[in-house]
Amino acid sequence: MQQRELGRTQRNVSVIGLGTWQLGADWGSVEESDALAVLDSAFAAGVNFFDTADVYGDGRSEQLIGTWLKNNPEANVTVATKMGRRVDQIPENYNLDAFRAWNDRSRANLGVDTLDLVQLHCPPTSVYTTEATYDALDLMVGEGRMANYGVSVETVEEALAAIARPNIATVQIIINAFRHKPLEVVLPAAREAGVGIIARVPLASGLLTNRYTLQTEFAKDDHRNYNRDGSAFDVGETFSGVDYATGVAAAGEFAQLAAAEAPEATSAQVALAWLAAQDGISTIIPGARNPEQARANAAAGSLEISEGFNASVRDLYDTKLRAQIHPRW
Repeated sequence: MQQRELGRTQRNVSVIGLGTWQLGADWGSVEESDALAVLDSAFAAGVNFFDTADVYGDGRSEQLIGTWLKNNPEANVTVATKMGRRVDQIPENYNLDAFRAWNDRSRANLGVDTLDLVQLHCPPTSVYTTEATYDALDLMVGEGRMANYGVSVETVEEALAAIARPNIATVQIIINAFRHKPLEVVLPAAREAGVGIIARVPLASGLLTNRYTLQTEFAKDDHRNYNRDGSAFDVGETFSGVDYATGVAAAGEFAQLAAAEAPEATSAQVALAWLAAQDGISTIIPGARNPEQARANAAAGSLEISEGFNASVRDLYDTKLRAQIHPRW
């Protein structure tokens, strides 16, 4: 597994990490034994970066990782969590007292004194440009509550605002074969500033696996069912904001390109390898519901992608998707 420096954290992490949103049961139910098996399999396959959040399953994802860490005390794993989505999304709720309370809860859930990396979890846009936000985060690093901090963002503009701050270690943003704007704008700025990029939703909520059809039905408690219109949270988090029917069609075309590029690999693996090949990506955090998915995702870290394939993916985006993407994303 290729290792890359994670921005200003001074940590090296696997280019393929593990996103654990699904372990919190926001993608349908997952048993504890199955969740721990996913973590075991990912680590065994070379993954040493786990991403979670205090809101995933209202802390269940953090707690499961905490259990895994207790069971694997010698494992050299970086755990990134996120905070801020458990309250009404108004700027006033993002303050030092709230940060400390959220931080205390995450440290308890994960069973650690110092969190490796804490990210603001897609807060209101004005939070990214408020001096008090960064003063509070700097103070908390000084208190030893966390070693580093970063942000998770929805938009390019939010990412650029954060990158301009001197102590931001990482920016987490949606990037995949169906969303290219961050590649064109955010990655160059992050490279220049030395900020790490954590790519989330790398498979466009599963579209890039090419396993879904127009007839596919998702569980009622799966956000790919209840959040397609953005009624629960930002619609960009679900299928990358791509209209489902458009996405299914584009996924079929991507799969054909992927099969020609790497016949031995799956469409999902090629999508992850393509993203890993983009200059400035630190780590990618696909989710996995079972050990087989975790191992398959990790294997993508050793795939090589040609420049011709890269050009074909960009052409697919330009001709089939760019006009469908809302300017916000």
